[in-house]
Amino acid sequence: MTALHARGVLFVHSAPRALCPHIEWAAGRAIDRAVNFKWVEQPVLKGVQRTEFYWEGAPGTGAKIASALRGWEHLRYEVTEDASAGNDGGRWMHTPDLGIYYAQTDAVGNTVIPEDRLRYAMDVAGSNALELHRELRLALGQAWDDELEAFRHASSDNQVVWLHKVG
Repeated sequence: MTALHARGVLFVHSAPRALCPHIEWAAGRAIDRAVNFKWVEQPVLKGVQRTEFYWEGAPGTGAKIASALRGWEHLRYEVTEDASAGNDGGRWMHTPDLGIYYAQTDAVGNTVIPEDRLRYAMDVAGSNALELHRELRLALGQAWDDELEAFRHASSDNQVVWLHKVG
């Protein structure tokens, strides 16, 4: 058995009720153990469920979970993997309309944009500040964040507190 050195969270923001057992099976297979999620109604979209699941596994488990759920119609989810000794963190977001987005994250969860991606954004934008802004929003996954935001805040019993302004 592989040593457990990584941890993270799977947020399923919206899933049709019939898909819920399949999501549990896929996530369990990715982390090499059976799981049972506590599903609750998602008030933003009628007839769908939401859940949060804190996982531990080998480095790369976040990618396995995201890959196991990728492409399922009507499924909105996020997977995080915290950075650990010798391993970068990661964040995967998926929506039916946008598909999947991945970003490397640092030790405190900030998105890391690689140098080559920044250079590409500058090359594409040239001297057009609006185009540079658009490219950076794309690199940061802003479209995915925008679509998922309503689903993140939909429940008053949400276990995660999102800070919008500090200071």
